[in-house]
Amino acid sequence: MLYPTIGLEMHAELLTQSKVFCTCSAAFGGEPNTRCCPVCSGMPGTLPVLNRRAVEYIVKAGYVLNCDISRFTKWDRKNYFYPDLPKAYQISQMPRPVCLGGYVDIVSEGEEKRIRINRIHLEEDAGKLIHDDASGETLADYNRCGIPLIEIVTEPDFHSAADVTAFVEKMRLLLQYAGICDGRMEQGSLRCDVNISLAEKGAKELGTRAEIKNINSVRAIGRAIEYEIYRQTELIENGEKVIQETRRFSDSTGETSAMRSKEDAQDYRYFPDPDIPPVIFTEEELEEIRLSIPEMPEKRKERYVSEYGISPADADTLINNRHVCLFFEEAAKAYDNPRNVANFILVELMRRINTGEADMDDLPFTAADLARLVELGDTDKINKSCCKDVLRTMLETGKKPDVICEEENLWIKEDLGAAEAVIDKILADNPKVVEQYRNGEQKVFGFLMGQANKQLKGAATPKAVKELLEKKLGS
Repeated sequence: MLYPTIGLEMHAELLTQSKVFCTCSAAFGGEPNTRCCPVCSGMPGTLPVLNRRAVEYIVKAGYVLNCDISRFTKWDRKNYFYPDLPKAYQISQMPRPVCLGGYVDIVSEGEEKRIRINRIHLEEDAGKLIHDDASGETLADYNRCGIPLIEIVTEPDFHSAADVTAFVEKMRLLLQYAGICDGRMEQGSLRCDVNISLAEKGAKELGTRAEIKNINSVRAIGRAIEYEIYRQTELIENGEKVIQETRRFSDSTGETSAMRSKEDAQDYRYFPDPDIPPVIFTEEELEEIRLSIPEMPEKRKERYVSEYGISPADADTLINNRHVCLFFEEAAKAYDNPRNVANFILVELMRRINTGEADMDDLPFTAADLARLVELGDTDKINKSCCKDVLRTMLETGKKPDVICEEENLWIKEDLGAAEAVIDKILADNPKVVEQYRNGEQKVFGFLMGQANKQLKGAATPKAVKELLEKKLGS
């Protein structure tokens, strides 16, 4: 039986404001070639200056991924000629990377697995080539050239597409929470090279590997791996050989295709960069960086379950989206009932986000506003059934919940006389239901309660309505 062995090289662009060796903006996009300068475009005579924040971020990544941090690290020139690399070498790290070793624990197909990290090094990103098939031209955009990038190299510890996709999703979450990378795979700020080989299970030597370059979505990574396992299996079973090569994945066809042969190891002629001095960390500097790391997802989940009484499943849902999690944290600070706040976010707000009615990145109200809405319902200031309608109006207008309640006359006014008159009429109009209740059919109480709340429209709190109904039905 053929058994796949898979390793990853994950590239994550760092969330610095400027590039790694110059002051050009590192923001995504922009008109082509408007965010570059003589340094990042490789003009003769220019000198790089190392971005301190980029170095801090790779150290953070090392701590988050349980790596050993090198106290001494240096930079090297990786030489190769390609149009997206204007100076014909990439400043990277070869023998002395910042981070070595490490691991990440994942859950894949219900099984816990530990994925070992070989190394993490810091380098500069290359530019981007745009191929125009109509004119037969290739254009170069150097805006991305020089953006700080960390490359996370794993050991070959994966054996299925499910293992890899679980790891990528976990990594994206960890890097987002640490504030290192935004994880926007659709923008290329997080992308993967996948190395796959097949061999008989238990074989001492791995099979010939193929490398699939620059895959930038979790779904595409899974599809590329599944196809490549199928392709290599077909070759081996037909008595053919797998060629060591670099391949690309087409999202439209779901297939990989050859880019270039890689039968011999490519010699990049690494040598120390003469313009960038080595970095020597003190223990105080490393400790300062370690202490600056925010609370990570697993710790948040433990706290939500133990301190807030939130179910593990709900806590998982909260932490699996960093924006939702931070929004919840702010709301829980504004109203000290985190369990009810979490429930409202997960049920009502997330439902509207999932249907496209709202965008978590662009809500027209604050977390404190949502917390106030939950509080109004909890404290019987408004009927809880009205909270959904108020939320919809908040999404449409951005108005405060108190303003909406005032404008739409949603405040509950404790008029027990009016409540008693309404309840008497409801009971008189529904004698069969009353008889059912008195004969032990407790479930019909909800129908009577609903009718009362609907007709009273805030003239009494649900608690007062319930007590009056119970009193009338009991007499």
